[in-house]
Amino acid sequence: MGVFTFEDETTSPVAPARLYKALVNDVDNIVPKAVESFKSVEILEGNGGPGSIKKINFVEDGESKHVLHKIEEIDEANYVYNYSIVGGAGLPHTVEKITFESKLIAASNGGSIAKLTVKYQTKGDAKPNEDDLKTGKLKGDALFKAIEAYLLANPDYN
Repeated sequence: MGVFTFEDETTSPVAPARLYKALVNDVDNIVPKAVESFKSVEILEGNGGPGSIKKINFVEDGESKHVLHKIEEIDEANYVYNYSIVGGAGLPHTVEKITFESKLIAASNGGSIAKLTVKYQTKGDAKPNEDDLKTGKLKGDALFKAIEAYLLANPDYN
């Protein structure tokens, strides 16, 4: 098994506490409102805390698909949320799992700096496909911006 690590950082005008609440605590309700292709989120195992597995249902290219999302860590006090994609359409056939380690930090302008480390754990000696990496990053960035746009359009959400 190979492990390939990538880091990314982005900014948001939304304060860390508000953004974290939307991205972690209320994500199951907000994502279907913010992104038309997302249909539902259901907990398959656990109570929503670490170790829980969620099935995220969406439509892509006219087909119903899903991703299995395992919660690894929730640290609300430090705005940390870590999870893995462990199955479904978001997992290329050469990859065991993809782990996302995210942390929000307060920016000097009142907004947030989002730091993300992505770890691809591949099967055997396979390497991540460059197109899969680019597509995954674009989808992740689009989801983040959709939630950010939802928060900016709904100032009463807290």
